[in-house]
Amino acid sequence: MYCGIVGFTGLNYQSAPILLKGLEKLEYRGYDSAGLFVADQALGTDQLVKEKGRVAQLEALVGTKNVTGTSGIAHTRWATHGVPSIDNAHPHLSADGRFYLVHNGVIENYLELKQEYLADVTFHSDTDTEVAVQLIGKFADDGMSTFDALRKLISLLDTNSAYGFLLMDRNEPDRMYVAKQKSPLLIGVGEDFNVVTSDAVAMLDQTHDFIELHDGEIAIIDPDKVQLFDADGNETAREPFHLDIDSSETDKGTYPFYMLKEIDEQPIVIRHLIEKYLDNEGGVHVGQAILNDLKAADRLYIVAAGTSYHAGLVGKRLFEQWAGVPTEVHLSSEFAYEQPLLSEKPFFIFLTQSGETADSREVLQNVNAQGFKSLTLTNVEKSTLWREATYALPLLAGPEIAVASTKAYVAQVALQAILAYAIADRATLGFDLEQDLSKIAVGIQGIVDDKETLQQVANQYLVESRNAFFIGRGVDSTVSLEAALKLKEISYVQAEGFAAGELKHGTLALIEDGTPVIALITQAKTAGLVRGNLAETQARGSRAYTIVTQSLAKEGDDFILPDVNELLSPLLSVVPTQLLAYYTSLGRGLDVDRPRNLAKSVTVQ
Repeated sequence: MYCGIVGFTGLNYQSAPILLKGLEKLEYRGYDSAGLFVADQALGTDQLVKEKGRVAQLEALVGTKNVTGTSGIAHTRWATHGVPSIDNAHPHLSADGRFYLVHNGVIENYLELKQEYLADVTFHSDTDTEVAVQLIGKFADDGMSTFDALRKLISLLDTNSAYGFLLMDRNEPDRMYVAKQKSPLLIGVGEDFNVVTSDAVAMLDQTHDFIELHDGEIAIIDPDKVQLFDADGNETAREPFHLDIDSSETDKGTYPFYMLKEIDEQPIVIRHLIEKYLDNEGGVHVGQAILNDLKAADRLYIVAAGTSYHAGLVGKRLFEQWAGVPTEVHLSSEFAYEQPLLSEKPFFIFLTQSGETADSREVLQNVNAQGFKSLTLTNVEKSTLWREATYALPLLAGPEIAVASTKAYVAQVALQAILAYAIADRATLGFDLEQDLSKIAVGIQGIVDDKETLQQVANQYLVESRNAFFIGRGVDSTVSLEAALKLKEISYVQAEGFAAGELKHGTLALIEDGTPVIALITQAKTAGLVRGNLAETQARGSRAYTIVTQSLAKEGDDFILPDVNELLSPLLSVVPTQLLAYYTSLGRGLDVDRPRNLAKSVTVQ
């Protein structure tokens, strides 16, 4: 489940507005239903409100009711068990109405637990979460404290289950109970309040100081204190970390959608990476221990999923062609259960925007068990993959809210380039990466400044089309994969990316009159071949469009990119394809930031 959780308990606060604003920030994690439970210690009242649909619909419903209270929990859902409905929305409550629970994750053995312990309970939803809260209610009825009932529940869950639990007991209306396994949860600390959230961005308006909750831990949270317990029930302690993010970075500002804002921020992302990791004297600042282990490796293994996987495919070429290190790229969901034969001195690089990708974490745990070194490149410091890898480096992209990743991809490619450059023999490379990346930042700015041109192209070629193809060779073929993913995930156009030479080995059969085929041409040695492949599609009636670097451009080409280092060209060529996807979705009247059936952070397998 990729849902969002927020909780608040404080003195002299109204929690409902805080919870609703937090849910709005988390809606990228799930948006088919939402709900909140609010309790008032002084008045002895509480209220549960749930609604199908977006958070705005829940907010409108709350506005019709007198929802008051100083403490509460809330949730926005992406369905895994049961269709989107009010009954299946969180929070769920126990049969006696005492316990209220919100949950991220999947309880694998919930049906077995339901049959064994709860045969006499009437259920109102199809969710695994309701089984959990009913079990807590049962154990409390048997005389257990709330803390012990939660621990008992956790002890019954099988090892494959993932959970982030946030629980309230009506008998303790200003207290929250929290537990996690494989699902991210943070505790935010204030002077006279405390919060819980599955993503820090939801609560940056309230605090910038957070305590990480580790797997197996339980916390009891009151307005004035946080008690942390390890998996054995022993009280422990952990100092908060400070998250230095301006809360305004999580707002759209004047933009209609986050995705457009995040595309426009990509030149800034490149400059941030330059400032942190490079200097104008050719120095690279990523940490000597990282460089030593990269240089000692006989093979690099890049592990990622989705857009990050596509960034890894570019990284492979950078590490091999610049640094001469053999590199493999693997889908984390496959690698986790079919590990290939490894070299004698492997080094693992994990690419992840959120730092919480469940498949990648499964691989990392296997890697750690085998004693191999690893490096996580992520946009979220203190995330699970950040903490559990040997090393971690931040992408510095800032909060990415739109479901379709853009600036994180560019940051991943650029940071891999910095690492490859750092371990290469720079005397033989013959270029200064700081200067090349600075040139790319300027080039991206030029592309985003010309976005209206790409809006016209999207309207002309893609808005009314049922399918589309992106083609290229070499590194352009990897960008074609990412371009196709962006288009299909937010506009629902059936899009595919291909190595151009493979068209005639089967895919050419799909070309018919009017099919858009977009060719990426940034590599000199294959430019003529890609043009020939594009001509083959035109002979079958395709509508061809070219994205070409200036030195390779010919009369009649459509979108011209400035010349840059060829292996860095994906940092430029991907940007017009991001804008084409954005404007196609916009032209179809869709929600660009929240495509159907998808959510931002994939925290279950």
